[in-house]
Amino acid sequence: MKRRTRDEHLFGPGAKRILALDGGGMRGIMTVQILKRMETMLRNRVGGDPDFRLCDYFDLIGGTSTGAILAAGLATGMSADQLEGLYEELGNAIFEPDILRWGLLRAKFSKKPLETALQRQFSDIRLGDAERIHTGLAIMLKRFDTGSPWVLHNNPRGRYFTPRPGGKALANSEFSLWQIVRASTAAPHYFDPELFAVGRDAGGKEQTGLFVDGGVSPHNNPSLQLLMLAWLRGYALQWPSGADKLLLVSCGTGINETGMTAEDNRPAAAAALIGLASLMDDVLALNEQLLQWMSVSPTARIIDREVGDLATDLLGGGPPLLTYLRYNAHLDGDWLRANVRPGYSDGDARSLREMDKPQNMPKLVEVGQAVARQVEESHFPASFDIRAMP
Repeated sequence: MKRRTRDEHLFGPGAKRILALDGGGMRGIMTVQILKRMETMLRNRVGGDPDFRLCDYFDLIGGTSTGAILAAGLATGMSADQLEGLYEELGNAIFEPDILRWGLLRAKFSKKPLETALQRQFSDIRLGDAERIHTGLAIMLKRFDTGSPWVLHNNPRGRYFTPRPGGKALANSEFSLWQIVRASTAAPHYFDPELFAVGRDAGGKEQTGLFVDGGVSPHNNPSLQLLMLAWLRGYALQWPSGADKLLLVSCGTGINETGMTAEDNRPAAAAALIGLASLMDDVLALNEQLLQWMSVSPTARIIDREVGDLATDLLGGGPPLLTYLRYNAHLDGDWLRANVRPGYSDGDARSLREMDKPQNMPKLVEVGQAVARQVEESHFPASFDIRAMP
């Protein structure tokens, strides 16, 4: 099949498709299992073409942290199998324990193995490279020195894509792909922040920004931000809305509901960290609730017992603004025993929640395969088939 260009994906006619990939460290290997199932299913729809990749189907792929690695890999033409090989190769190298690193006074892991791997994989590709980035791509970062979330994307009509006459800021098109992906994975406590050039001052001196994991923002699940990228006038895409015109597929790395018992007497620092993790969980839940509220969603889950799954609710009374699919696991013992296999203990579930344990990879693959079985042909309406494009 003939591969569409980046600009054909972004500006061509017809329905549009978005793929959003959550952060989650080593738990990203679960997402890979979902992508493998999705890629096989969609490849069969175009006659089993061995050259088919998910970048041929999706018009915009975005991710945060480990999801940024996956998004960049897919957008540059990697298959889901190739991404799985990359994770298997790098897991132990990236999260190698170092007795000189305690995770308090310095980051728990060295950034060098990850940096080397990303440089090898993405080489000299810049975000504006229309030859080697085949579809729309968005990477979520958090600029730590200014406290602002950044979404760096490759829309050539975007306000900051090309250098501005007399401007001092680096344009989106000029950023190195490996470096912004590395910045998106710079989870505090685990890896050092990433420092790189963002422009020059009036005297020509290089100005730098300090970046950390995009998950330290409302966009660890980037779905809502990607939807805004597609719709808001300022982002200059302005894709159509409607259940048969916009498909958003969101892949998670496991629901991990964090909390403390009423009798828990942990130190204040530990309680603060649990509180931060709980806030991130709340943002993820709100993200899903908003998207289920405005969409047709065959995968909708019960948000809570009061609002249910919002199947009978539509923002403003309808019609639905998109079709929304969310695939994710619940990393608790009950869900794992019911959906993966009976032998899972509550201790196994707690271990799988850790983001930096390569030894969990076989079990994470198993959990990801269980989630992948939720991906059904009927979830992807024919109106979104690439063969049906005008």
